[in-house]
Amino acid sequence: MSELILALTAGAVVGLALGALGGGGSVLAVPALIYLLGFTPAAATTAALIIVTATSLTALYAHARTGDVRWKAGALFAAAGLLPAAAAGAAASRLPQPVLTAAFAVIAALAAVRMLRPSRTATGPAAGEAGPAKAAGTGAGLGALTGLLGVGGGFLAVPALVTVLAFEMQAAVGTSLLVISANSLASLAARGATAAGVNWAVIGPFTGAAILGAWDGKRLAAKVTGTLLRRTFALVLLAVAAFMLIDASPDEPDG
Repeated sequence: MSELILALTAGAVVGLALGALGGGGSVLAVPALIYLLGFTPAAATTAALIIVTATSLTALYAHARTGDVRWKAGALFAAAGLLPAAAAGAAASRLPQPVLTAAFAVIAALAAVRMLRPSRTATGPAAGEAGPAKAAGTGAGLGALTGLLGVGGGFLAVPALVTVLAFEMQAAVGTSLLVISANSLASLAARGATAAGVNWAVIGPFTGAAILGAWDGKRLAAKVTGTLLRRTFALVLLAVAAFMLIDASPDEPDG
């Protein structure tokens, strides 16, 4: 299969995940870039940030049109992650690539387990019921993950917004896209020159397909139950995590 077709197919899947679930696209983008398109782990995390930033902004617009974004609370949550995202993004290029691969696989596995567990939805729209220190700590942790591993953190932001800030599920999905966009932009700014060296012949079509997929994902979420979407995505994540952990084992040569 040609590189262009692979990029378009993977991009569509990433966009569907972001549009339907409010996160998870980058957890698929990084392994797709590494194993399907031949990127190194470091280059894949940078490219994933570019893809996720563009796609998240598009999906954010789609959710904002239906009133599913809590701008004030989301901005406060995201602000706590900006400095950690920038600092971790600057440090990512100094870590051994097998370490990045293994760390990403662990995060993907944890995300899958979290998504397979029964979700707890909030009973009301009120935000900010948890202490600001707890909310800020959660936001900072998501920012650090974004910078280090090239993940937007949406697969963690959605449950955090529901359980920590008492958002209903639809608002959590929409607001998580605001958090993802802010964290990804901060991480890209920290990477600077690294982002300038990506393969745009691959990233361009990948991003375009992801943006179109995000709109389809928004429509899909209205037709398919959230439980089915989460379980299907979680099983894919578990398979990806297992493959990446095997690939990053000490017996494998550094790639």
